Amino acid sequence: MHNSYRECFAARGSGAEGAALSAMAAELFGDDEAPIASGAANDGGRPEFDCAHFMQGLDAVAAVEESIESGNRFAVAFIDVRMPPGIDGKETAKRIRALDPDINLVIVTGYSDFSPLDISRAAGPADKIFYIAKPFQAEEVIQTASALGERWRIDLELKAARQALAGKIDELEEQKLELAANESKATHMANHDSLTDAPNRLAFLRTLAEHVRDRDCFAMAMMDLDRFKIVNDTFGHLAGDELIRMVCAILQENVGDDGFVARLGGDEFAILVKCTGEDEAVMTCERLIKACSTSFKVFGHSVQGSASVGVVSVPAGTETDPIDVMRRADLALNEAKRAGRGCVRVFDETMDESIRFRRQIESGLSGAIANGELQLVFQPIVGGSTLEVVGFEALLRWNSPEYGHISPGMFIPIAEESNLIHELGDWVIDEAMRTLKEWPGQYVSVNFSPRQFRRPNFVGHVIERVQHAGISPMRFQIEITETAIFDDVERAAETLFRLRQMGFRIALDDFGTGYSSLWNIRRFALDCLKIDRSFVDGMGKERESAAIVHSIIHLGRALGMEVVAEGVETEVQLQALRVAGCSHLQGYHLARPMPEEAALELANRRFLRPVEEIDEVEEIEIQAGNGTHG
Repeated sequence: MHNSYRECFAARGSGAEGAALSAMAAELFGDDEAPIASGAANDGGRPEFDCAHFMQGLDAVAAVEESIESGNRFAVAFIDVRMPPGIDGKETAKRIRALDPDINLVIVTGYSDFSPLDISRAAGPADKIFYIAKPFQAEEVIQTASALGERWRIDLELKAARQALAGKIDELEEQKLELAANESKATHMANHDSLTDAPNRLAFLRTLAEHVRDRDCFAMAMMDLDRFKIVNDTFGHLAGDELIRMVCAILQENVGDDGFVARLGGDEFAILVKCTGEDEAVMTCERLIKACSTSFKVFGHSVQGSASVGVVSVPAGTETDPIDVMRRADLALNEAKRAGRGCVRVFDETMDESIRFRRQIESGLSGAIANGELQLVFQPIVGGSTLEVVGFEALLRWNSPEYGHISPGMFIPIAEESNLIHELGDWVIDEAMRTLKEWPGQYVSVNFSPRQFRRPNFVGHVIERVQHAGISPMRFQIEITETAIFDDVERAAETLFRLRQMGFRIALDDFGTGYSSLWNIRRFALDCLKIDRSFVDGMGKERESAAIVHSIIHLGRALGMEVVAEGVETEVQLQALRVAGCSHLQGYHLARPMPEEAALELANRRFLRPVEEIDEVEEIEIQAGNGTHG
């Protein structure tokens, strides 16, 4: 392997070959011409590399540490995952990253015991980790080293420039005046996207207005890449930017000279095409989706493309508002995403009706608290071995005089999009506290949305309401999802730490559905994991679901945390979870959400079933276990 690297990085044209070229140059151009130096003969001026080779990961780590001390730092490290005895490539990358946050790491391997995501988590950030598969081409290694070396240099220069920014105000002002003087360049920049050089939102709105004024038949489409965030999270933002450039080029090529493609921002594109009607517009959009549904090669990684499209057709002679056309295309795009992605949806009036209904729900929700339309119901959380009621989860219900019973899945997202979620959340906390006072010792568990969790002074706000109610924080459990804490990990860690210091219980809801679960477990101190109901439901149908449930139970037990299995709906599920050692259970088979009067009665009774019945079940389990093990 090291000989392969030496051949890749060796200066071509050096030695006898370089001397021969120098002699030929002297003969052709005369003695006055400068001879061809060995470095100049490198593939048209290919840069030279100062390489260090190490057989062991520890040797490489030591070399990086020495280079930092000497000031002669490395720009790029090519690392094999499987190396001779010692630390493996993943551990090597992790230790090098801990020493040098600026170095670019290139994982070169034919087979790895680790996924790219494992290595990225250990030696991130993801935009400084790249991959080359064996067998590799020399050009692939040279281009990677050249590009990353140049990028490393530019990154260091950028860091230095930022440090010196405070003292360069006059220089920045001169650059600002220079940009203002270059009118042509400024105009182009104002109307084009800096990443793809395609027209931007401003240019698109102007062109859309022209199409509306012409009164000819045309169609406007909004396109969004499916699961684009995964590309950014897995391969880094540089890979995401490159994918956007590739998709933009495909769109411009396929719409033809009469079409118009603009990048509105992120992974969203807007398209204008002339057409004879709705059918032709749909065919054009389906052709664009097919063109984008290919495997892209991004920095050596294979990325499967997919896109969703919403389209609105504007008949000839129609008088309409450009902003309204854009709004309708956006509604159609939302429907395409809800339909499963990778498809085209044409705008129709029912989509607009759904938006009006959402606005009516939002308006009605603002008065629901004052009008007494909201209610809390409580679902018991019981101990796995004894079925003792240890707590209740508070669930919100809304009975609207106009629309009847409205599902929380409908009005909670609407409240989340507005500031109503804070008012709604305060009401839930106060009602839960009021009910909790009557219980003999159980705790209450309340769900908090991501927007509530990001509220300024969230900790102080919760503490104030709990203290005002005269309730111990130990009897109040805060349920959050991974989404709430993953957006800002540092702030979330600090917030949860402060809550735990005050005595609050913390539960991670829907555990197992997010790829960052194990990271969150390690980073945050939690009291409880709640297994998502989808895994519990699949226990009797899929071996994978059963394996996941057992793994979460063992993980929680090893970390000293409670594990609550949600969605227990059958006796078979109940007994399977108890045998697996699940510490706590919750679901319709045990008890449905109930009003506060029934919750108080159950809290005083303490057990869902008589103790004799529980003991009898345990005895049957023990006998069955003895028979199994002989």
